[in-house]
Amino acid sequence: MDESLEAYRGTLYLTQRRYQAGDVAELDVARVQTEVAATESEALALERQQAQLRHALAVLVGDVATGFSLPPAAVEAALPVIPPGVPSTVLARRPDVSAAQAAVLAAQARVGVAQGEWFPALALTGSAGFASPELGDLFKWSARSWGIGMLLSLPLFDGGQRAAQEEGARARLEGALAAHRGQVLTAFREVEDQLSALRLLAGQAQAQDRAVQSAARATQLSDSRYRNGLVSQLELLDARRSELRNRRQALQVRTAQYVATVGLVRALGGGWDTTS
Repeated sequence: MDESLEAYRGTLYLTQRRYQAGDVAELDVARVQTEVAATESEALALERQQAQLRHALAVLVGDVATGFSLPPAAVEAALPVIPPGVPSTVLARRPDVSAAQAAVLAAQARVGVAQGEWFPALALTGSAGFASPELGDLFKWSARSWGIGMLLSLPLFDGGQRAAQEEGARARLEGALAAHRGQVLTAFREVEDQLSALRLLAGQAQAQDRAVQSAARATQLSDSRYRNGLVSQLELLDARRSELRNRRQALQVRTAQYVATVGLVRALGGGWDTTS
């Protein structure tokens, strides 16, 4: 943006000199002044956005926004290179996937508790690791002790309450498994979305770089022809506008690449490093 602004200002100076010499009309000067003012306005808008982002970064690192700055190397940081063969097991680090997995484990435990309630609450082993005295008392009960009252007190005869509890626990387990499967599929989709975006953006960035180079060359040729009086000022301004537009688009593609990379890091649950 600074280069384009300086180029417009140079064109304005040259046009004003030619106007004073009577080579061009005042309309030509007004056109260039319009382009300079519009470019200055756009440059200030971009500077405002940059200041907001810089202040947000200062807050993230725990610094004061006033006076916080980034070194040029940080501003022009290269995109991270994604290594091949990243295993899908890194997705288990995602908070949503791990929470769904924990819900499955909890539901499995509830099924085990519900099944365990089908049996009398007795200790099977004693302190020495042998059979518990309670277990021996159970089998010493006389046949009369297995009467109606005792049967009703055992969990096998509770009117189907424990059967319903077990069925409900199994239903919750199935629901947790379905939720876990859906969360894992969502994680894979998000990763695939970002990988596809990065692949397409890489091709778009190459094409846009070629467009910037061609537009810059066209501006140079138009400027030389304009200084020699071979083309009109409108042709030079059109060339500068085309170059500026292509440079803006290149920056937008670059920004999209950074955003997609951050999205991939988030989708992977913190990056592709398998050592952590």
